[in-house]
Amino acid sequence: MRGYRIHAFGEPSSLVIDQLDDLTPGDHEIVVDVEAVGLNFPDVLVVQGKYQFLQPLPFTPGKDLAGVVRSVGAEVQGVKPGDRVMSQVESGAFAEQVITAPERSFVLPEGMSFSEAAAMGLVYQTAYFSLVERAQLKPGETVLVGGAAGGIGLASVQVAKGLGATVIAGVRGEEEAAVARESGADFVIDLSGPNLRDSIREQVRALPLKKGGADVVIDPLGGDFFAGAIRALAWCGRLVVIGFAAGEIPTLKVNYLLVKNISVLGIQWSDYRDYTPERVVEAQQRLFELWRKGAVRPHIAQKVSFEELPDALTLVSQGKIRGKAVVTVRKERA
Repeated sequence: MRGYRIHAFGEPSSLVIDQLDDLTPGDHEIVVDVEAVGLNFPDVLVVQGKYQFLQPLPFTPGKDLAGVVRSVGAEVQGVKPGDRVMSQVESGAFAEQVITAPERSFVLPEGMSFSEAAAMGLVYQTAYFSLVERAQLKPGETVLVGGAAGGIGLASVQVAKGLGATVIAGVRGEEEAAVARESGADFVIDLSGPNLRDSIREQVRALPLKKGGADVVIDPLGGDFFAGAIRALAWCGRLVVIGFAAGEIPTLKVNYLLVKNISVLGIQWSDYRDYTPERVVEAQQRLFELWRKGAVRPHIAQKVSFEELPDALTLVSQGKIRGKAVVTVRKERA
């Protein structure tokens, strides 16, 4: 089989395709013939050697995949060869075959394509846990999403809207605003201007909101967005830190939390996967329900061939993908 390998950390363009042996599952594992792969910003960090969890070199990166079960281990139950599944792995998805665990693999609903499934993995799981587990979102509350045209951002817009929230999308430019509105955003604010520390609060306060601010902020950006968004929180608001795509890790004077009666929370989705896998299963089933209802529809901005994967990952690293980039590993089956 073919698979991308990291031989030395660097930029996505340094990835090379190697010829690798076909995979054999252990007793509690399954092997999936990969049909489509979703690209994520953490994949960029892995390739650069900046991610918090790294395998010994050389290794195959990639976290989101969808495909067909090729073989199963002797102790595996509930999944069989021929099943159409999506799965999230710590690494290994950028290949024609991957070893994964049955408890981390989910049989696709009827009608869901492999490309949709590959685009609906890590970002939607992260959005769901950020909103439901960390922020304890309630129907009718208001959610402000930073970077709302990116992968995590659009997933958060859709999931929040599907759960009954009013959604404010923080975007840069009209192209991003159109994508966010298409995904269900009720309001849009501009993150392209100067002095975000003040302008975010001013823009949010100008909206017709019951509490005059956001109940929940989803922050995959950090930097100046964090400084402005925390000031745009309503009383008892909650801000969930997902990442630092803007490049700067912000700091906070914690007396501000006391004065405003607000909370700042973090999320590391892989901890839920490792410590409470049953909750990940529950979350994925809820996401499938939202997909069946039409509330969740991954926005695939770019679909590329396996050979074009490094170029697409470079665009992800530059923040030039609106929604998700998906790699078609094989010609997609019906």
